[in-house]
Amino acid sequence: MTGTAPWTTAKPTALLVLADGTVIEGKGIGATGKVQAEVVFNTALTGYEEIMTDPSYLGQIVTFTFPHIGNIGANDEDIEDLTPAARHGAVGVIFKADITDPSSYRAAKHLDAWLKARGIIGLCGIDTRALTAWIRENGAPNAVIAHDPNGVFNLDELKAEAKAWSGLEGLDLAKVASSGQSSRWSEKPWVWNEGYAELAETETTHHVVALDFGVKRNILRLFAGLGCKVTVMPATTSAEEVLAQKPDGIFLSNGPGDPAATGEYAVPVIKDLIKSNIPLFGICLGHQMLGLALGAKTEKMHQGHHGANHPVKDHTTGKVEIVSMNHGFAVDSKSLPEGVEETHVSLFDGTNCGLRVTGKPVFSVQHHPEASPGPQDSHYLFRRFINLVREKKGEPALAER
Repeated sequence: MTGTAPWTTAKPTALLVLADGTVIEGKGIGATGKVQAEVVFNTALTGYEEIMTDPSYLGQIVTFTFPHIGNIGANDEDIEDLTPAARHGAVGVIFKADITDPSSYRAAKHLDAWLKARGIIGLCGIDTRALTAWIRENGAPNAVIAHDPNGVFNLDELKAEAKAWSGLEGLDLAKVASSGQSSRWSEKPWVWNEGYAELAETETTHHVVALDFGVKRNILRLFAGLGCKVTVMPATTSAEEVLAQKPDGIFLSNGPGDPAATGEYAVPVIKDLIKSNIPLFGICLGHQMLGLALGAKTEKMHQGHHGANHPVKDHTTGKVEIVSMNHGFAVDSKSLPEGVEETHVSLFDGTNCGLRVTGKPVFSVQHHPEASPGPQDSHYLFRRFINLVREKKGEPALAER
């Protein structure tokens, strides 16, 4: 019809280019530039700051299935990486809707400005349900996410980079995510409208050494909340250096990358720590590497588990917990050797989510018990660990709750 305006579409300012050549166009947000990474989806409705700053997401682009991200802004209290200046966490994000102005009294910064400051490249304005369905069908793809406010892209170059990236298998990222130096941790869990309190030296009851493969802050806070003096040590710390601290308990942290790759230097250390008979507890990557140290195998998952609504059964109690998860590798339960018991299992797909060693104070879980995905179903695991410490010292047990 004459006299009508022509059909127009906004020029894309961000692209997601998959390794198979698929190109998804959208609106750029956050930092500019490009980065190679694996694309996953996260089904959590809340906690986007914690998700994006979780070091376990290093090397990954997170697609949020919840459509509205950013409406509570950003602040400095909800980050999870131990060294925020290094900005360990997700390298890219994908949202359905534009970032809205913040509407929370806790907001200190607009999420777009926060993404820029942390160097996270983002894309919005796409059908995230369709991308999620694609990942469920085809597996988590390698990709390049690129953002240029002028919409200028070399598509052939981006396709070649996406196709050429090696992916997470065989990649040791724990050395990158680790803080790289020993330090003391004393910050206790957050209290509504009060913030964080510090654990006084006179309040400490036990000493926990945490091997940092990309540890989350709230794990350390929960230890401090139970009265533990926490010494954080780098991923490459030797068993001799750990034991020289005279710990009452040893913790193997979460982290990014392939556990078999990090295990090249960490597994021999873990084997020696197991021999010490000091209570030992692992989470996520720490769980996977403990499995390797005990003789089990790990495997890359089709799409991984990423979200805050995952049902896990604890075989030791018969209880089902709703937990937070973030992992793309898993311990192969069929490979668990004699003397190692499976304690937790995913009710989504039956994959292994926990183990313990018969006759030793050693256990671990795949999920993230420090998270609070609404309930705090898994916080009891920290008390279970401290009770192993208390038992070894002849002290009465705490109620697991």
